[in-house]
Amino acid sequence: MDVPGLAVSLSFSLGACVGGGWWCLRRLREARYLLDTPTSKIRSAAQGYVELYGILHGLPDAVITGPLTGKPCVWWRFRIEELQSDGKKSRWRVVESGTSEAWLRLSDNTGECLINPRGAEVRPATRQSWQGSMRHPLRIEPSGGFFGFLTGGKQYRYIEERLHAGEPLYAIGEFRSLGGGRQGLDASAAQMAVIREWKGDFAGLLQRFDADNNGQLDEQEWNRVRLAAQLEAEDRHRKASTQPTQNHMVCPEESQPFILSSHGEDEIARRFRWQAAGGAILCLVGALATVYLLQVVGLV
Repeated sequence: MDVPGLAVSLSFSLGACVGGGWWCLRRLREARYLLDTPTSKIRSAAQGYVELYGILHGLPDAVITGPLTGKPCVWWRFRIEELQSDGKKSRWRVVESGTSEAWLRLSDNTGECLINPRGAEVRPATRQSWQGSMRHPLRIEPSGGFFGFLTGGKQYRYIEERLHAGEPLYAIGEFRSLGGGRQGLDASAAQMAVIREWKGDFAGLLQRFDADNNGQLDEQEWNRVRLAAQLEAEDRHRKASTQPTQNHMVCPEESQPFILSSHGEDEIARRFRWQAAGGAILCLVGALATVYLLQVVGLV
């Protein structure tokens, strides 16, 4: 009996069973989130987990272009792969990749919302893929003739995905509104935040509140610090409340899906269900393979 080989086979079959089951349940759960969350208008959206539809716009004074094509956009993701061969088979290996972290501006007929795409599953409609002999297609690099011989005649594949201004966007994530008098004041937390900020410059704190110049703050002086911090916190809150409302969408703190897509929720949910079916099949195959291997060794 090949014990090491059997152990490897069991690990693969169990991994396929567990991984496929986990992927199936995850995709089904995410599809349910998408279908159960009602679509909100930006102006009237509740604070928390919401679903929005709108049109993308560029940020003022922001010039964003795709790193591989140079085409203007509001968000991009790219991947560069190199064709490698060991004499028997060839495969593409990722040698460089990147994702835009620029904020997105989404609007509907009621307002605007800024979206931080960090942590989101982004599904853009635009995807370009092509091949070439240069590592970076927009740079001037020797790639042919004698120079191509020196570089080994390498072959690269480029993939770039983009979101463009004027395109529709489906977004589901954590919605927050700041300013406009929406935020209540947590007096204690705001006071402590100001004190922590002041402690960062302790010399300045002593200069302001150390009345007897002994290099320390006694209880009476700390009481003055707390009172000043409370007044400062209230003043900051009052000023923030007079600012126009700013709507933001960010990655949820809980394990809820954060998705930005050029496609609607029905299409995304359908894809998630197909992926869940694939995970279920993988789980079943892994389970059958595990039972078979256990039967081989007489444990079942």
